[in-house]
Amino acid sequence: MNYKTIIVRSIALCSFVLFFSCKSIYDREYKEPSLVDYKLDRNARKLHKRLTYITKEGFAVGHQDATSYGLGWSRLDSLNEIKSDVHELVNDNPAIYGYDISKIELEAPNNIDGIPFNAMREEIINAHKNKGIITLSWHMDNLLTGGDSWDQTSSVNAVFTDDSIRLKYELWVGRVAYFIKSLQYKGKAIPILFRPFHEMNGYWFWWGDPNCNSIDYIRLWRETVRLLRDKHKLHNLLYVYSPNKLNPEDDYMQYYPGDVYVDVLGIDIYDFQNSEDYIKSVVNDLTLVKKVAANKGKLFAFTETGLEKIPTKNWFTEVLYPNIKDSGISWILFWRNANMGHYYIPHKNHENASDFRIFADYPETLFLKDIQTQGN
Repeated sequence: MNYKTIIVRSIALCSFVLFFSCKSIYDREYKEPSLVDYKLDRNARKLHKRLTYITKEGFAVGHQDATSYGLGWSRLDSLNEIKSDVHELVNDNPAIYGYDISKIELEAPNNIDGIPFNAMREEIINAHKNKGIITLSWHMDNLLTGGDSWDQTSSVNAVFTDDSIRLKYELWVGRVAYFIKSLQYKGKAIPILFRPFHEMNGYWFWWGDPNCNSIDYIRLWRETVRLLRDKHKLHNLLYVYSPNKLNPEDDYMQYYPGDVYVDVLGIDIYDFQNSEDYIKSVVNDLTLVKKVAANKGKLFAFTETGLEKIPTKNWFTEVLYPNIKDSGISWILFWRNANMGHYYIPHKNHENASDFRIFADYPETLFLKDIQTQGN
């Protein structure tokens, strides 16, 4: 066999393998979607497909910092033990694991909530190993002042007008990329739902209204995507856009970076002990997001929610569930269980513990065991 024949046959074999590897992901029911990263790796594409099929069954249930700490415990006290308050209640872990990478930009050892990044990495790898899904948010410090995310000093425009701030911004994005590159299992990058610069229609963050106008926000989002995808070659991220609940004068699309820069649409809505107002927002806002997502051919999710300390009786089954069960969301993320004054999943002696168990038993509410066979 001559050299040319070997080359031709090798190319044919590679084409054959590529064809059938792609065919295993895309089929008549799941067409190839238009995603931000045309070089998106196979595992991240499989994650998108998993979320698509999860939506056909119900929605994945998530919890922020689920395995890092909970009510009365911290993994720092026992680094070898993986547990969660969700598991304590329903004998299953959440399907979605939320983490925040704030302070990684400063090369700090711990994130904003005191979680060591080394421990976070271990938890993410373990969750992925067990077929869990990872979402990362980023409460990025204020670039101009050095304050935290809640320092409302306007600074986004400085990224594009001040060379020193630009250099700092690129350095910080580079540190994020370095951490995300370390999230690997068996030598392959772990797929991530990346949700930066969230709740931009609220006033509390330096990238939010009125501290940042929509033009600068869109420019910041797009540039962050370009740096992560094109400069740092991260091809395992699905990008999630998530405004806060909409006031009557709010436009969900005002800060939208564009279809080619967003993979998933989301929204954050909390119940501030006003169930009537919460239900109205959930129904109205998710209906709007669903319509936009359908028009654009994108997934959508309930990216943050909860009722602090859950004082409303039967909140999960009577307030939340009836208004999301047919909404079409891919997942829902409850916020974190920081301490007995700030938690969103009930402890086992809570008056709503049994209500959460009932919620977890509904066929639409998918926990880790429910999604482990998907994508295999």
